Amino acid sequence: MLPRQHLSRLEAVIFDVDGTLVDSERDGHRVAFNAAFEEAGLPDRWEVATYGKLLKITGGAKRLTFWFENTGRSPVEARELGERLHKRKTHFMLRLVEDGHVQARPGAHQLIDRLEASGVQLHVATTGTRAWVEPLLNQAFGNRFHTVITGTEVSELKPSPAVYLEVLSRTGCPPERAVAVEDSANGVQAAVAARLRCLAAHNPYTRNDDLSGATLVADGLDDPALLAWFTTACGAWRATTHD
Repeated sequence: MLPRQHLSRLEAVIFDVDGTLVDSERDGHRVAFNAAFEEAGLPDRWEVATYGKLLKITGGAKRLTFWFENTGRSPVEARELGERLHKRKTHFMLRLVEDGHVQARPGAHQLIDRLEASGVQLHVATTGTRAWVEPLLNQAFGNRFHTVITGTEVSELKPSPAVYLEVLSRTGCPPERAVAVEDSANGVQAAVAARLRCLAAHNPYTRNDDLSGATLVADGLDDPALLAWFTTACGAWRATTHD
């Protein structure tokens, strides 16, 4: 159980996107990166396990730059190639989104429905590019989120708390009255650095991440423990708003 002083304060939930709201990494981003490699005539390919290791680096352009630097390119060439291919990768990712290949994680729709019915505001804080994040959210969930901040607006990527601080600034919500939902160590660190409570719903790629900073670590968005946490917190919030 949560202390009463915490139970009465939930006004907003801030979701990460990749690996949290949607299953986008293995069969979304990884596929798009490989398509960009192939289009450019490069021999590079990211297998499932390889991509899992590269996910420790947030931001697609930085991930590409790291890869190229560690596969024989000079730092200057790696950065230029990374930035150029990331633009093409975004194009391929958008096509995957439009074709319906990126789906919501199990339980995502039900959780959002429950939170919305409780009167809690829903926001997004992601380091993904708005060019594909916005179409994905609209296609997968409709117009459900009040505020969406992406890596296009905030240059400092997670584990920096910048994207979360921007959401809090724009909404005017105090951090003690919000909770973040994340899936990875970088995401949890970013949320905690923004003074947010964080619920971690890990996925196969982040199952072994250090999520010790989270208030709760769950097996997914449909985990009974995570749902019970929200049921209690939202119930207390409704009670205080109707006193």
